[in-house]
Amino acid sequence: MEIKWNILYRGYLDSCNYDCVYCPFAKKKNTKEELLEDKIALQKFTNWVAERKEKLSILLTPWGEGLIRKYYQEAMVRLSHLESVEKIAIQTNLACNIKWIEKANKDKFALWITYHPKEVSYEKFLAKCRKLIAMDIDFSIGVVGVKEHFEAIEKLKNDITERYIWVNAYKREQDYYTTAEKKWLTEKDKLFPINNTVHQTEGKACKAGYSSFSINGDGDVFRCHFIKKKIANIYEEDLNDIKKAENCTNTECRCYIGYINFDSLELDKIYKENLMARIPESFS
Repeated sequence: MEIKWNILYRGYLDSCNYDCVYCPFAKKKNTKEELLEDKIALQKFTNWVAERKEKLSILLTPWGEGLIRKYYQEAMVRLSHLESVEKIAIQTNLACNIKWIEKANKDKFALWITYHPKEVSYEKFLAKCRKLIAMDIDFSIGVVGVKEHFEAIEKLKNDITERYIWVNAYKREQDYYTTAEKKWLTEKDKLFPINNTVHQTEGKACKAGYSSFSINGDGDVFRCHFIKKKIANIYEEDLNDIKKAENCTNTECRCYIGYINFDSLELDKIYKENLMARIPESFS
């Protein structure tokens, strides 16, 4: 039986060119030494992936914006051409030049894009998305679901019908949305109710640590981004020797990259091969 793993990789990068008020890494700058450390770690991880016999779906989730860095672009292209990789995606604000994407294997390459209305003009963002569509690149677009972004959500849904537009539910304030607002947001994104739920997960079956792993820049392995107990290191141990099916030990799960592993949600049936890129098979 062929072994398949979902891998979430987050290195040392924690800087961004945007200044979003809802993000702790807004306008933070890494030093040259920090960027070099992150580059070396990403290259080492890419080399590890190249040696794998298992089939991997990978999401790069930097604490900040990776694609404005050439070494992230190069890693994405290389990973897209590796035999072991079934899908490679990255979270990005799309501030980078996109010409380099022409070098990628389009069958395996995808982008998880977030649109930040106060950081880039709508026209500039839309033009880049149109270029990606013309290049036949898979991507989804997320918008943080604060109320001041509702107009932007409406415009994106009207202007980009070829790709999935999703709403990242704002859950920092209890009962943030009215019943009418929740209905409207669900009309824009039929999967919004799943994201708008604080999932009660303690003691429930989860794929994290068995077929899904979170890996940091040191190669340390965690069941999940949100369970900070190290279980291995990819440069010292084989994941096949340590993988273990366990129930969730956290009380709740609020984030997509966590609850996608929750067995009862069966999100793999909705997203299929694009689970890591957050692109459902059907989104109309």
